Amino acid sequence: MPWGLKRHHEQGEAVQEARDSAETGTEQHAAPIELIVGLGNPGAAFSGNRHNVGFRVVNRLGRELGIDVGKHSKLASIGEGSFDGRRLVLAKPRTFMNLSGHAIGELLRRYKLPAGRMLLIYDDLDLSAGRVRVRETGGSGGQKGMKSIVAAAGTTDFPRIRIGIGRPVVGDKPSWEPEVIAGWVLGDPAPEQRKILDEAVLTAAEAAIACLRDGVAAAMNRYNRA
Repeated sequence: MPWGLKRHHEQGEAVQEARDSAETGTEQHAAPIELIVGLGNPGAAFSGNRHNVGFRVVNRLGRELGIDVGKHSKLASIGEGSFDGRRLVLAKPRTFMNLSGHAIGELLRRYKLPAGRMLLIYDDLDLSAGRVRVRETGGSGGQKGMKSIVAAAGTTDFPRIRIGIGRPVVGDKPSWEPEVIAGWVLGDPAPEQRKILDEAVLTAAEAAIACLRDGVAAAMNRYNRA
């Protein structure tokens, strides 16, 4: 493994994800991924936020794969390259998180791609900080950016990599209060948690390359059971 993260096994989640993998075991016949999108908010003021781990994974992939994500439009920052002889586009929406669907819709139209050829990478409150999970499909999980993307794509049938940032805790209990959550996702983690998220970014980038090379089902089997 070029990058490392000691990931902890949670039996209940692993069993469910193993079932998901078994149900979608024909993934090797699916069309290859041609577009990888990391979610976040544009601008230096947001760069260290928990909400921006998707951007950081795309930046890492750009460095590892030699793809410069340096073309900027009103809707997205884009890098065009290839992987194993196939076209590969890396992108970061410039529409702010909650309106990510505007950028996604335009990217799919521009590159004439069905949503199933897109791999989406984003943060998840309901995964503990540092956990990385690969899925072939799924709902929005209540995340506003994901709701926008599902509406624009017209489907939930696209692969994704979720990076856990954990929920904020108030009075020793996880919080679902919108104001508390907004402050959490738009906040910079403390140094100790920053290290955990740094490692998760490396793992997520590794998992994305596994999706490109081996397929999403194989990546699920490798990263969701570790």
